[in-house]
Amino acid sequence: MDQPGLLDGLTTTRAIRRYSDKPVTDEQLATILFAASRAPSGSNRQLFRFLVLRNDDHGRPARELLGRAAQEMWSTKRRTDKYDDNAAATSPKARMAATMEHYVDNFADAPVLILPCLIRHRGQNPYEGASVYPAMQNLLLGARAIGLGGVVTTFHAMVEPELRELLEIPDDVFVAATVTLGHPAGNHGPVRRRPLKELVYQGHWGNEVDWAIDPEGTQFTSAGPPKG
Repeated sequence: MDQPGLLDGLTTTRAIRRYSDKPVTDEQLATILFAASRAPSGSNRQLFRFLVLRNDDHGRPARELLGRAAQEMWSTKRRTDKYDDNAAATSPKARMAATMEHYVDNFADAPVLILPCLIRHRGQNPYEGASVYPAMQNLLLGARAIGLGGVVTTFHAMVEPELRELLEIPDDVFVAATVTLGHPAGNHGPVRRRPLKELVYQGHWGNEVDWAIDPEGTQFTSAGPPKG
C-alpha cells in the first residue's frame, strides 16, 4: 500500500473521479474520518459532522437524487464554459470533459458518498466554512494516506431542500459539500498548480519575492486566471 510522507501526500492528493469496484471497508472509512475529525475548528467546538451514504436501501434514494443533480449541473457547465468548442480530443479541456462525463454518469454509484456538515452555533455567517473546510481537506488527505482518493463537489446545492427532507437534516445544519470516495481506478501523482512565485507577495500586494521557489521537478498548469 502506498503510504506517502506528509509533504509527498500534500503534493500528490489529486481529485480522484474514477473508482475501481473494490469496496471501501468500514475500517478504512473509520481511518479516513478519524483523520477528518482531527481538523481544527473555531474555538475547537468541533461542530462538523459527516453524513455517510452507502449504496444501500438507506443511502440509495439520496445518491440517485445527487446523481441527477450532478449530471444537470455538469451539463450546464459544459455548455456555458464551451467545453465542446475545442475539437482536439487530446487537449486538457477535452480530457477534463471526458473525465467529468464519466464522473457524473457514475456519481450515484461511487463507493461512498459523504456529506460534510456543520452544526451552526449562531446564525448563518460568511466565516462558518472555516470550521468545516479543514475537516474536508483532512478527509482527502486521510484517504490519500491509505491509497484511496476522492473529490469535493457542491452538486448537492441544486437539490438541497429535497436532500434535507430525505435525510432529515436539521435547519441549523450547514451542508458544506458532497464528497465521493473510493479506490482510484488510476493513480495518484503530482498535482499541477501555478508557480509559487505567482502566488506569494511580501510587504504589499503584487510584490513577488525571489525566495518563493518551487522544488526541482515541480509540474505546473496554465489553468486559472492569467497572471495580473
